[in-house]
Amino acid sequence: MIVVERTLAVNVAPAPALSYLTDFGNTVRWDPAVRQATRKDSGPIGPGSRWHQVCRVLGITTELTYTLVEAGPGRLVFHGRNEGCTCVETVTVRPVEAGSEVTYRVELEMHGLAKLATPVIKVEFEKLGTAGAAALTDALNARTGELHFPGAEIFEPPFGQEAQA
Repeated sequence: MIVVERTLAVNVAPAPALSYLTDFGNTVRWDPAVRQATRKDSGPIGPGSRWHQVCRVLGITTELTYTLVEAGPGRLVFHGRNEGCTCVETVTVRPVEAGSEVTYRVELEMHGLAKLATPVIKVEFEKLGTAGAAALTDALNARTGELHFPGAEIFEPPFGQEAQA
């Protein structure tokens, strides 16, 4: 299994950062491997929402279907799959004094003959992870001030506390 994780500091509050990251279609704006990310359903984004993603890695174009399987305070989990791999992307967002700390973790399991390429793919995913973290930092920092208003913290309860009804 390939695991790539990056943690980045951004100058945007947790609520708008999480809102941006919840729409997996935004990966086309900051993930250097993503060529297209199209929502497959409609309505509010939440668990069960799906995206069709086209990626290019090591000169090979591949398509995956991603599903948002978990969306909780400060945490998102997306599952992607095609015939050659299964991918779990976990995003955590936590408040820090200057904005947010975002951790993006990708777990990629290759299937069949593609498994033989795991060592080469890992090296490429490490490079993509570094480039993607820099681009994601820029994309989130560009959102500074968006959706930010006094009281925005009500959209994300402090960690370890349940939302008040």
